[in-house]
Amino acid sequence: LSTLHLKDEKTKPDANGAVVKADDNAEKTEDEEKEDRAAQSLLNKLIRSNLVDTTNQVEVLQRDPTSPLYSVKSFEELRLKPQLLQGVYAMGFNRPSKIQENALPMMLAEPPQNLIAQSQSGTGKTAAFVLAMLSRVEPGNKYPQCLCLSPTYELALQTGKVIEQMGNFYPDLKLAYAVRGNKLERGQKISEQIVIGTPGTVLDWCSKLKFIDPKKIKVFVLDEADVMIATQGHQDQSIRIQRMLPRDCQMLLFSATFEDSVWKFAQKVVPDPNIIKLKREEETLDTIKQYYVLCNNRDEKFRALCNIYGAITIAQAMIFCHTRKTAGWLAAELSREGHQVALLSGEMMVEQRAAVIERFREGKEKVLVTTNVCARGIDVEQVSVVINFDLPVDKDGNPDNETYLHRIGRTGRFGKRGLAINMVDSKHSMNILNRIQEHFNKKINKLDTDDLDEIEKINN
Repeated sequence: LSTLHLKDEKTKPDANGAVVKADDNAEKTEDEEKEDRAAQSLLNKLIRSNLVDTTNQVEVLQRDPTSPLYSVKSFEELRLKPQLLQGVYAMGFNRPSKIQENALPMMLAEPPQNLIAQSQSGTGKTAAFVLAMLSRVEPGNKYPQCLCLSPTYELALQTGKVIEQMGNFYPDLKLAYAVRGNKLERGQKISEQIVIGTPGTVLDWCSKLKFIDPKKIKVFVLDEADVMIATQGHQDQSIRIQRMLPRDCQMLLFSATFEDSVWKFAQKVVPDPNIIKLKREEETLDTIKQYYVLCNNRDEKFRALCNIYGAITIAQAMIFCHTRKTAGWLAAELSREGHQVALLSGEMMVEQRAAVIERFREGKEKVLVTTNVCARGIDVEQVSVVINFDLPVDKDGNPDNETYLHRIGRTGRFGKRGLAINMVDSKHSMNILNRIQEHFNKKINKLDTDDLDEIEKINN
């Protein structure tokens, strides 16, 4: 399948080669934002070397409140088939993650139960639903029994890798990719037991081309529902597929976020579900010192940035800009001044972005210049300084408090002290900063020379 280039439904990882508008406040088009959600998810998969130890509390709502609620602390308790347990351990999983502790007993219960689960990237949910699929598959039966929908070709491929690794000890188990470009002869029936693909192609294979008999599907997984419904047409296609499946087919839906549109969609495709939700974690700014620097224009902001550099030894820093254009300009200027800088920009392919993050994580570059969209979900433990070269605003020019929290939350992680410096270059941006202070009820002090000694202590 390596010859299938990224040709599937809207799967180009980003607006490759897009012309960047000269207007510095140029907003990304809606389509670019949508594609970024899929690209972001793929990026998280590429850069995650291990599972995230989430501190969120898991809330479990059972379809049948009278049935006993239980979670597991080991994979042995699940009474998996020996070759499946072997596959789990071969992947390096020693014990279930928090989401797996609660989700797996429900997914593996008899009779099968439906599930809607909220889980972030890196929490082990792919391994969880792959375990569920592999538990229900009869490798001796040479026809599709499990169907997994992914928003893009690349994301389908990532899930496929997990299936192949975990199913490594089932020699008869085969996997087919239902993606555009995977041409099969008309009238052909598929002998692979698991099919993973994107909604449009899977729908064609089930209805028009009849490669798959939907009535024989035992497990239907809908992964990354929030990314899925951001793409035109995927929602309707997924619902049409679900309607072709047998009534006793197990339905499992996963989403990182549960905004209203995702909820409505989930309830349409998953009847009588158990629900696993993450309780919202209160993010705290207590470990982060916040300052602002007053400037008159972009060049002054750049000079101030260079002065701050001179005064402190930074372990690892992230600098956020509003647009790709500013990020590109700033990275070039900093390099010219002799600073080792990495640039993370929207027009890069996802694999290139992953390589940049890896270099930054390894400390090969100490400074990462980026825009909001690229920096979602990046956890680099050594980041001690975040600089907002541009303050975050929404498309109407109002303070984007959530993004501010998300940005400066890159530092002060894991209980360490961190530092955030905001560049202010106009009355308008001062007003934005004041509104951010009010929102978080946290004073942001002006950065003075005396503060630099204090900052030095934070970094060392």
